Amino acid sequence: MRFYIKYDFNAACKKILEEQLDKAGVSYTLLGSREVEIKQSISGTKMTQLIAGLGNYGIEIVESQKNILVQKIKDTIVEMVNLDETQTPLRASDYLSEKLQYSYGYLSNLFSEVTFTSIENFIILQKIERAKQLITTTELSVSEIAWELNYSSVAHFCTQFKGVTGLTPTVFQRIIKKRRKLQNGETDNDLIIEIQSKNNINKNP
Repeated sequence: MRFYIKYDFNAACKKILEEQLDKAGVSYTLLGSREVEIKQSISGTKMTQLIAGLGNYGIEIVESQKNILVQKIKDTIVEMVNLDETQTPLRASDYLSEKLQYSYGYLSNLFSEVTFTSIENFIILQKIERAKQLITTTELSVSEIAWELNYSSVAHFCTQFKGVTGLTPTVFQRIIKKRRKLQNGETDNDLIIEIQSKNNINKNP
């Protein structure tokens, strides 16, 4: 038996942080799902324990100010991509500048310096990941997904999707639907027709 899971990433991250900080015996205040204020000095042993515990979940402690801001840029982009289409701003640059209180030029240069890629490329990757999630967990059409992700056109969305995955969103959608049918024990009529056609060709060379 298989089933798909939908979860609140921020809530899950916050819960993991609380569990690991409590386990390490650290006095703290959560300033958000990604930021923690430690209220006392922390020993090297406790810090090592905390780093190891969070590392089991793929969570890293970011210390340098540049890396902290870059992580905030990434978090803000993920937040932006997951907004409802009615809330998503027309320009990502405006959204980032308003949220982080820095000029977009500064944020863009810093992001490229630290990650060796551009904010624009990171946004594209996050949009495609979101698109894959929507295709996998909803019945939205390709056009509806393009609208949900605030693309200017379906063609633009399809071009970026194929550029990242190597597949068009339509083909990806068909693959997901066929997998669902197979997992549910349903018969794939298209596959049967294709097999019958091949058998007929073999019988009548």
